Amino acid sequence: MAAHGITELRGPAEPAPLAAYADYADYAEELFGHLPRADQRRWAQAYLQGLLTTPGKKSVRRLAAAVSTSPTASQSLQQFINASPWEWEPARGELMRWVEERAPVRAWTVAPAVLPKRGDHSVGVHRRFVPSAGRTVNCQVALGLFLSVPGHNVPVDWRLFLPDHWADDTGLRRRTRIPDGVRHRPLWADTLDLVGAAAARTSLAAVPVVADMTELPSAAPLVSGLSQRGYDFLVAVPDGMQVIADGHLKAQPAAHAAAAASTLSARSFLAMSSRRHPHTATVTASDGRQRMLRIVSGLVRVPGVRTGTGAPHRTYRLFAEWQADEQRPSVVWLTSMVQTRMSDLLTLTRLRAGSAATVHSLREHLGLLDFEGRSFPGWHHHMTLVSAAYAYSRLAGLAQRSEPLGLTRRTA
Repeated sequence: MAAHGITELRGPAEPAPLAAYADYADYAEELFGHLPRADQRRWAQAYLQGLLTTPGKKSVRRLAAAVSTSPTASQSLQQFINASPWEWEPARGELMRWVEERAPVRAWTVAPAVLPKRGDHSVGVHRRFVPSAGRTVNCQVALGLFLSVPGHNVPVDWRLFLPDHWADDTGLRRRTRIPDGVRHRPLWADTLDLVGAAAARTSLAAVPVVADMTELPSAAPLVSGLSQRGYDFLVAVPDGMQVIADGHLKAQPAAHAAAAASTLSARSFLAMSSRRHPHTATVTASDGRQRMLRIVSGLVRVPGVRTGTGAPHRTYRLFAEWQADEQRPSVVWLTSMVQTRMSDLLTLTRLRAGSAATVHSLREHLGLLDFEGRSFPGWHHHMTLVSAAYAYSRLAGLAQRSEPLGLTRRTA
């Protein structure tokens, strides 16, 4: 989404010559060649180079010092990120295409990122309890779409969550330049938007959607939306999500038969399923050691979910690693791919941790948290360039291929 109505301030400084960084120049031109002015394209290249080469904190001042000796470079770079009205969506589309040309895409992974902030002036900032941190933090919440390729989860698109008070306060919206069409949306709606945008940009065959919705009260709206649009998916859901048993539990006597006739929590369903013979799988841990997993699984329906064909119900597979010592499941997964082998499903579940590792790398090495502006357009500009820097740092050494391995082009 482009920002409109912003007058760009032109600074006299120019980025330093980049003869030593010819690859950066070619890459930046490929992603940001749509920008209408030469100075915009130069500063896009300079910001990207700064993110990739500046050690430590990626403040605008430090980035500018890394790419130019001009005393006004910092002002010009700040203006490019925060005030220049350039469109970020075309760059994200080019970034997605660039990644697809270099590695086979196995899934589109959607995951949240919590960005701690000081003060209450940055767009979308609010106080939020973060389960992984075990405390309430002052933060922005972003939702990213990652192309999951062998060894990496590469971010190519982002949405910024806006709490109600940010969406409804005219003063806050004007101060941070939130476009008129951007309103408060639940995370499941932003997930559907990210998936829809990715589908519109790619020319490759569809891949599964892997999404983390564990912090939502229910993932049913997302399941319904993905089902209606015909996507294969694997969604991490809250263990209290309501489901209706389908399949083997109906054949069980007494208590199980009664449970199958009504809704129950995912946790309760899996507890009953654990009494049957569970699936066992061998996985290799990060330390190289192999361990056995006990997987409990069963077929369910989700109340309120309808498919695009108008059928009243659709069957899904619910599964989780069962932690026998605690008598509860670990992360609970719901998938539309009921005929897919469990070993393949388990491979896809690991992408959730891979996206978290990418976010950590963006924070520690590529300046994810170092954006100094407060505006909505500035935030999206920064996130686009940080994503571009990550893709370059991981995939630039791969030879370009006209056809990524293992993928076919869509036919009209």
